Amino acid sequence: MSRRSLHVRWRFGIACTAALWLAACSTPAPGPLPTMAASGASIPPPAPSSQGTVVGRGDRLLVYVWRDGDTLAGVAERFLGSQAREWQILEVNRGLAQPAPGQPIVVPLVWPNPLGVAADGTAQTIPILCYHRVGNGTSKMDIAPAKLEAQLEWLADNGRPVVRLSDLAAFLAGKRALPPGAVVITFDDGYESVYRNALPLLRKWDVPATLFVYTDFIGSRDGLSWAQLVEMQRSGLVDIQAHSKSHSNLTELDGSRARLDTELRQPRTVIERSLATAGAKVRYFAYPYGDANEVVLDAMQRAGYEIGVTVDPGGNPFYASPLLLKRVMIFGDQDLEQFKARLNWSRGPAPAGRP
Repeated sequence: MSRRSLHVRWRFGIACTAALWLAACSTPAPGPLPTMAASGASIPPPAPSSQGTVVGRGDRLLVYVWRDGDTLAGVAERFLGSQAREWQILEVNRGLAQPAPGQPIVVPLVWPNPLGVAADGTAQTIPILCYHRVGNGTSKMDIAPAKLEAQLEWLADNGRPVVRLSDLAAFLAGKRALPPGAVVITFDDGYESVYRNALPLLRKWDVPATLFVYTDFIGSRDGLSWAQLVEMQRSGLVDIQAHSKSHSNLTELDGSRARLDTELRQPRTVIERSLATAGAKVRYFAYPYGDANEVVLDAMQRAGYEIGVTVDPGGNPFYASPLLLKRVMIFGDQDLEQFKARLNWSRGPAPAGRP
């Protein structure tokens, strides 16, 4: 290719992709993004690669010429520092399902909307899903493995990416944007069925989750063992966090600061010590029964927790209180249509005085 041809192509690419960039910055995100996982999620994606050329660069974006063998994950890792940010490249270059070799694309170095506020003032909200047992029991707290897999498949097929709770924590701190439609998955208590029935599905669909355990339950008949917890933490998909020591209702311990502090601090110490070889760091907490009050919140701050989750239904916008995050309970007697409905949380314009 001649220098003149390359120059013309470069100018054309800048014009086209800059228009897409401006559109993405000024309008609400339309529809679901293309997904990396679909019904064939067990097939591994191509290895991340980025061998193309940068032909233009500014403080906020660069123009990259695609090379045969490139992947969006590789481009995101090379220029944005994380494969998980490939959704930002997709969002800016909307309509380019798969770039062709020699095609220019925009890579956004600075995301213009980290708080997820649309042009009409509507705030992006992130649902946190809450599961308990994964099996074929008759209690509504039991979700059948087949039903859980159908939900994971629906999320993948409908542009609802599952992000980590740590990603949500960074979003609330204004440090990280989250993809449109993002959700978080959590499991409570520490039932052995999560290891036996849920972990294989998380691996198959490459989906992260947070598991909140209360430490008195570990090693019981229905509870996980420490060896299983080590394996889950080492998987890179499951983050083990605290759900108290004994699962007592913390709001009923107002008269005993010492016991309240024990319920909060002991699980952090025990989990980090028992899972030290797996690199566990406990900084998130699920309130037993979802209950918290001012006394409990004060104790949470003394204990140094960054995130506290309830079971109050709803989604979490950027201005949500980090120690009182909402969660959506998922029960075994809900069908797929009911599951979808529980993901439809949205918030109107941000409160006065907030961005």
